[in-house]
Amino acid sequence: MNIDGIPTRTLRAHPEQRLIDIIDQTRLPHALHWVRVATLTEAAHAIRAMQVRGAPLIGATAAYGLAIALGDDASDARLSEAAALLRSTRPTAVNLHWALARMENVLQPLSTAARCAAAWAEAAAIAEEDVVQNAAIGQHGLKLWQDLIVADGQVLNIMTHCNAGWLATVDHGTALSPVYAAHDAGVPVHVWVSETRPRNQGLLTAWELAQHGVPHTLIADNAAGLLLRQGKVDAVIVGADRIAANGDVANKVGTYLKALACADNGVPFYVAAPRSTLDFACSEGADIPIEERDGDEFRFVHGLDHHAQPAALRQLPADEDVANPAFDVTPNWLVKAIITERGACPASRDGLLGLYPEEADD
Repeated sequence: MNIDGIPTRTLRAHPEQRLIDIIDQTRLPHALHWVRVATLTEAAHAIRAMQVRGAPLIGATAAYGLAIALGDDASDARLSEAAALLRSTRPTAVNLHWALARMENVLQPLSTAARCAAAWAEAAAIAEEDVVQNAAIGQHGLKLWQDLIVADGQVLNIMTHCNAGWLATVDHGTALSPVYAAHDAGVPVHVWVSETRPRNQGLLTAWELAQHGVPHTLIADNAAGLLLRQGKVDAVIVGADRIAANGDVANKVGTYLKALACADNGVPFYVAAPRSTLDFACSEGADIPIEERDGDEFRFVHGLDHHAQPAALRQLPADEDVANPAFDVTPNWLVKAIITERGACPASRDGLLGLYPEEADD
């Protein structure tokens, strides 16, 4: 996708230097700042502190983090230790665990001398596959958008939640990939962007849409139901952090409320995610662990002060008891379709197995 008209990815790998550069997403939308990640500790911090966020990008960053960790010690002990640390950073996004398991499966049979180069090659393969898969999601989603257009020149009004654009992946995005595909194909499209409290990832969505020239309007989370009720939304599309085998979807908290409002108003609710987000070992959404984040994310509001410097404003006392779940689960019956790199399918076990028959039990 584009920043100031320049094609850009969220992650730059430098295998010859054994490090990566990432966009510090905690600085957006106020400043575009690249951070160098050269140690295992820095990679784990980038994931845990949400300098990188979005399930696919978390997975790719973890893969590179493992490659970085093996630079000076590729022993079995180091491989196991590094993978365990990276796994501990975020519990809900299954892409993280998928990427690390894939890396371990490739690296464990190899000699220690061969592991470092192989780790960088496999991490690069994971990143490149993410780009290709997300581009395919865009094309499959575009076909669904075209079915919603009933008149030439009609503006397609899409609502999303959190950030599932290219900032949440290596490139293209998941939920926003069909939006970009439509915009680039000349389809008039407008996006309603929910702020997504308390981390305000919707501000990242608005930033990247503006960079790519896609018309959009930022709204408070609680305005979503009204817009749906007023018929101002043609479809809602979100990403996912984990999709259970039965089609239940874990995504940023607040997603479930949008799905309910869609059901009440006859608006299709779509979920877009690559294969790495599907967890066929998880039978249903009730089995998905929900991350509880630090309450200070809720107690403070972050922005710029009157000198245009980053600042935090306390909105609650330090001893105020708060709950800060990062995700919720939307049951499969509220989902119109799941869009993957292989196409769109019903949100059900049979639907997912129709796209991925190799995952069927023997």
